[in-house]
Amino acid sequence: MTDSVDNEWDADRYDAETGFVADYGERVVDLIDPKPGERVLDLGCGTGHLTSEIGERVTGPDADGLVVGVDRSAEMVARAREAHPTVRFEQADAATDDLAALLGDDRRFDAVFSNAALHWITDQSAVTERVADALRPNGRFVAELGGVGNVAAIVDAVLAELHDRGYEATNPWYFPTVGEHASLLEAHGFEVRHAALFDRPTDLDGADGLRDWLDVFGDSLFAPLDDGERAAVVSAVEDRLHGSLYDPDAETWTADYRRLRFVAVR
Repeated sequence: MTDSVDNEWDADRYDAETGFVADYGERVVDLIDPKPGERVLDLGCGTGHLTSEIGERVTGPDADGLVVGVDRSAEMVARAREAHPTVRFEQADAATDDLAALLGDDRRFDAVFSNAALHWITDQSAVTERVADALRPNGRFVAELGGVGNVAAIVDAVLAELHDRGYEATNPWYFPTVGEHASLLEAHGFEVRHAALFDRPTDLDGADGLRDWLDVFGDSLFAPLDDGERAAVVSAVEDRLHGSLYDPDAETWTADYRRLRFVAVR
């Protein structure tokens, strides 16, 4: 049993084809505003680029163990360690592991940061409890995740194509409303200081942009398919969305991203 949506992560493709994840995440780093000497946990750190940026703000070039990045994917953690050797990275499942223990000596974090990771976790109550336990009193939890309606056109097209082919499929991700997620945070002892849901149309460069996006992020949608049928479904989804999400002049797909960003204090 898993508490997260299964996806086979390819660190090379993730860095090469989804750089927008880290680029947009810099705005969330600004929101957390890490201070020198603070202990910060990056939850779902991926290949570690934002973790390293937080480390530089907290301690300079050497993060000195104050900043810790965790990710469920061993491949992502290995790439993060290779790319940012002065920052500490650990493989951990945010819904099941004791995040506070990662620093040792029963220390707690001043802040927990997360960008584009929480919507992959199915047991939201568990991960919110783990974050609360990992934070010191008045510690802050700052995150951005997919909000209600995120990539709805893409998901709806995939599900429609799968249903037409006789497969049962549902949206595997957690894309909450502001009220839904704020209530969850409050139930675990957080005071929500800021929460916003907003549209953020995101360019997927090139004629293969949608196909590449589905290849990187879509394993859970295509789980019951063999490689041949998966390719056929992706082509059919491109046909379904070509008139609405593809700009033939710019040769660019635009994903209908909607994001939920929040600041909460324990």
